[in-house]
Amino acid sequence: MLVSARSFAEYRAMFALGERDLEQRILDCPAGAASFVAEAGRRGVDAVAVDLQYAEHREELGLLVERETAFKRELLVKETEGWDRSWYADADDMIRQWTANARTFRADIAARPERYVAGSLPQLPFADDSFDLVLSSHLLFSYGNRLDEDFHRAALLELARVARREVRIFPLVVYDTGVRYQGLDRLRGELAELGVPSRVEQVSYEYRPGGNELLVLSTAAHRPSARTAPGAAGAPGAAEAVDPVRWRHREPGT
Repeated sequence: MLVSARSFAEYRAMFALGERDLEQRILDCPAGAASFVAEAGRRGVDAVAVDLQYAEHREELGLLVERETAFKRELLVKETEGWDRSWYADADDMIRQWTANARTFRADIAARPERYVAGSLPQLPFADDSFDLVLSSHLLFSYGNRLDEDFHRAALLELARVARREVRIFPLVVYDTGVRYQGLDRLRGELAELGVPSRVEQVSYEYRPGGNELLVLSTAAHRPSARTAPGAAGAPGAAEAVDPVRWRHREPGT
């Protein structure tokens, strides 16, 4: 799996983010070395990144992504042949952009470490409804040939647990084949039965041919199962201090 370093502009296009969306508390999961949270912070957006790599490669992840992307140049040239050139002129342009984004990420994780939390699906270190909007790109469905349906089900429910309003997942095609994930409709049906309705929308972002669909989970009426995240109210050993970020919605008057 290639750790990516996409930009704030790409996130806006991939997830159809409007100005009102950016007024919400946002989680990027998994975030990799994307510059979304860094660029969002410059704009006053309350955004947090979570990724397993922040546990072991926190200080060097941006540099590792730079080196790995360059190392895989020939593979990227082959894989992206015939893909849309609206975002990247060619594979070398993608490498240049990802390198710049990774450097922005490196600077921000050093300056604002509390905004980058170590964690991974299907169990995240956040309390229920910690965020208004959760974004997830290029993991679920993208690696549908490697991650089974049980993982997808658990991950989707976990994202729904921490999202007070919506979860948005992009893209819906399997990376290896370019075909929509075959278990999508089945998973959507199961989630609907659990109080998480969903819809599929087309977005303006289409780097990979056919990869222009977004899954939106509506979580406002969802009541999570009994499992509670570490640090959540009622969890063993819970304490306010373990929250990685002091959430605005927990402050008086909000």
